Amino acid sequence: MDHDGFDRYGGDVLAAGWRDAGRRQVKDVPAEHDLVVEVAADGYCGAVVRVQSGTVELEDRRGRRRLFPLGGGFLIDGEAVRLVVPRAAPAAPARTASGSFAAPEARARVARASRILVEGRHDAELVEKVWGDDLRVEGVVVEYLQGVDLLESVLRDEPPGPGRRYGVLVDHLVPGSKESRIAEAVARGPHGAHVRIVGHPHIDVWQCVRAESLGIASWPPVPRGIEWKVGVSRALGWPADDQADIARTWQRILASVHTYRDLDPALLGRVEELIDFVTA
Repeated sequence: MDHDGFDRYGGDVLAAGWRDAGRRQVKDVPAEHDLVVEVAADGYCGAVVRVQSGTVELEDRRGRRRLFPLGGGFLIDGEAVRLVVPRAAPAAPARTASGSFAAPEARARVARASRILVEGRHDAELVEKVWGDDLRVEGVVVEYLQGVDLLESVLRDEPPGPGRRYGVLVDHLVPGSKESRIAEAVARGPHGAHVRIVGHPHIDVWQCVRAESLGIASWPPVPRGIEWKVGVSRALGWPADDQADIARTWQRILASVHTYRDLDPALLGRVEELIDFVTA
């Protein structure tokens, strides 16, 4: 300090921030997907493709990828920046496997008298896997008949009515089939107003799972005279010596189904139609 009291050296040289005096502040930039940055050390330029575990992965215009630690050492338009973890995007509304918006903290409703009937256990398990959350919210129970031939006895023993509607899903509902004749007879009968029978054109519900989801090009054809599930299993190279083998094959098929996208649209619309019918 001179005799006039002027401190030519400024304040305390050990004061906080003295090292940064006069330096340009480096801006923090979220490492958003597709953000293009340059690596100051070697000039590598790439777009952000992933941020994980304190690192950022960049991909250049030739498709080559490199991994760098988050933080300083990057340039955007020649200006030094510090890459930081981007803010989490607002969570999208949760959806069920059927594609419906999931009701927040939805509780299962008391079961309705109305219900959906399917032909067998495999049909019931597939419907449950994709539409189970929706059905619990609506209070709809799925039961299986062990064959559409038994539908008439169900209608006789527990007749439907305005407060007890039955939606019925059947396999192989094509013109001239046994299933179509049964459906037509029910529609003409005394319970027709309270029963809706719909179906898909496939021989078995297995085929309602998209072949691509199972990792095969298409469902194999099965020669006449061979039980369809046995023929399919053998054509795919899977055991089919007894019912236990067939059950394991079905579990393998069912495991490939995660959402409605894994199913044939021919089934999707029909199940949605039944849910609407029994909850109307």
